Amino acid sequence: MTFFEAERLAINFGGIRALDGVSFRVDPGQVFTIIGPNGAGKTTIFNLVSRIYDPSDGRLTFCGEDITRVSPHEIPRRGIARTFQNIELFEHATVLQNVLLGRHAHRRSRFVEELLFLPRVRVLEIEHREAAEKVIDFLDLQRYRDSLIVNLPYGVRKVVEMARALCAEPKLLLLDEPSSGLSVEETEDMAFWIQDIRTLLGITVLMVEHDMSLVSAVSDRVLALNYGRPIALGTAREVQDHPDVIKAYLGG
Repeated sequence: MTFFEAERLAINFGGIRALDGVSFRVDPGQVFTIIGPNGAGKTTIFNLVSRIYDPSDGRLTFCGEDITRVSPHEIPRRGIARTFQNIELFEHATVLQNVLLGRHAHRRSRFVEELLFLPRVRVLEIEHREAAEKVIDFLDLQRYRDSLIVNLPYGVRKVVEMARALCAEPKLLLLDEPSSGLSVEETEDMAFWIQDIRTLLGITVLMVEHDMSLVSAVSDRVLALNYGRPIALGTAREVQDHPDVIKAYLGG
């Protein structure tokens, strides 16, 4: 059974063909990275997988199920979580409160039960809290758990957003430019987190990234896009050395 596969993905925005026949497969336990110049269509793929956009053509398969037309709110319940290139956190809530939002996919209580805070709801609340605390410990965020997001440095916020995604207990984690805005040292730390997510938590990672040092450090397979079309697929070194990739980045 195929873990995750994109087949002939295409999407139009007006008269612009943002993606044109993109296909790739991600195997369990891999870190699969998509690279390309600005406007290549990288984040558009994430928005298709997250069901923010509907493809004009093509199919998405996850764990043997066609998810091409699944409702967006069902995607986390299927086992897919994501981060965003531009951090999407509630700035005037605490780290713990933001991380707990990742548990919405596991909500099993009804509104009336929550309104009355019945015993079943209390049990579920403890489960959610324990799951959030485990993620906070895993990503070494204990010192920030009660801090407001607005008071935290940018690098810590990036880790908090990843923590929120992990709190959903995904099988597939989508990381949209996790090193964006980070220092060299913070990017090195991010590489360690990604490796630990794969090896210690057993979560498969699909990543969009521009920092080739991070790509080389963590990726098993790399897909390069340009103008919405695939131009190279292979290891990080193979893709970096591919003449079409060099041309896309450097011109000529």
